[in-house]
Amino acid sequence: MTWVNAVLQGILLGGLYALFATGLSLMFGVMRIVNLAHGDLSVLAAFLAFALIDAFALSSFVTLIVVVPAMAVLGYLVQRLLLERGLRAGPLAPLVVTFGLSVVLQNALLEAFSPDSRALPAGALGTASLQLTESLSVGWFAVLCLGLAVAVLAGLQLFLARTAFGRAMRATSDDRETVQLLGIDQRQVYAVATAIAFATLALAGVLFGMRTTFDPSIGPARLIFAFEAVIIGGLGSLWGTLAGGVVLGVAQTVGAQISPAYAVLAGHLVFLAVLVLRPQGILAPAGSRP
Repeated sequence: MTWVNAVLQGILLGGLYALFATGLSLMFGVMRIVNLAHGDLSVLAAFLAFALIDAFALSSFVTLIVVVPAMAVLGYLVQRLLLERGLRAGPLAPLVVTFGLSVVLQNALLEAFSPDSRALPAGALGTASLQLTESLSVGWFAVLCLGLAVAVLAGLQLFLARTAFGRAMRATSDDRETVQLLGIDQRQVYAVATAIAFATLALAGVLFGMRTTFDPSIGPARLIFAFEAVIIGGLGSLWGTLAGGVVLGVAQTVGAQISPAYAVLAGHLVFLAVLVLRPQGILAPAGSRP
């Protein structure tokens, strides 16, 4: 039963990893950009929620009403003002731009909030659990995170498949030159895609802040988890991101069951195994799109 519990907790943790990695997957799938500031932006969202709670005594969930739209607007502006110019300069320029943004965010957060660790209050939901058997229970907060991940991924998949703008995103990802000939504004498509990506990472950032502590320097470590989830599932595949997050989460909890020191290492080893055995990801053939 101990191992069953480890696997179950890993699946629930994987939902949070998948939600966190969704924006990274979307930006790569549409624009072929790896956002190196992804982790730091999620930390920024958590600190924005912390500032709102400190100033207005709001609950962590209520702050999402402000934080998610604010991060979406930031994403739109970052794409139009920074990444768009980087894309014109070549494929490596966006990496440099997002790396620079990561450095700026870390130092700005350090200056504004100090290096102290913070946590967002989860209220009664943080300790509430569902008893499955006498020796097996799951936390309602973890179940909520998994449910939100599935809902967000399903919503994005429907948006990409059923709406005109979503189809424009897919077409832009497949063939930029043809899309331009059809009169679709590629810059607007990219800006909206980035706004959606920033909104999803904001949601994940606040939930991460409710689950565990955070500080201005933790962004790069979180980026690694998001990147591993995307690679394991398959670059550009949204449902692959969910699968990758679950695999990573299970690997970490099973590794922690063997020894707490093996938790993160086990996830890295699974990531390396996927790179060697199936580099395109477990759910995505090579060259797949979201």
